[in-house]
Amino acid sequence: MSPPVEDPYIACPMSEPTTTTAFEHHVNTTYHVLLNEEDTLSLELIEATDKTPERFDGEQFSLIFKGPTDPFLPQQICPMNHEVLGRLDLFLVPIDQQEDGFLYEAFFNRAAE
Repeated sequence: MSPPVEDPYIACPMSEPTTTTAFEHHVNTTYHVLLNEEDTLSLELIEATDKTPERFDGEQFSLIFKGPTDPFLPQQICPMNHEVLGRLDLFLVPIDQQEDGFLYEAFFNRAAE
């Protein structure tokens, strides 16, 4: 397994805490979910939204991915690869079924250090 690829838009490697900014520059790009040792499922990041409330000492943000109608991913931690961000393990939750595929959300909630 290769280490995360350095990206000028992120302040830290993906093995460290992530931020909205780390993903905003990679909206409309493909992330490959590792289904097993041979198969992957391509998801497109369609939205990265800061959800941090005003008086919160930290960061909250949401990532919305779009995938095909088949296969369906149940709620789970999904190991995935991105050509720039490298290896990620994201907890994805299915949030909507559309005519042409499913939407999945990963939500981040972390306190300030």
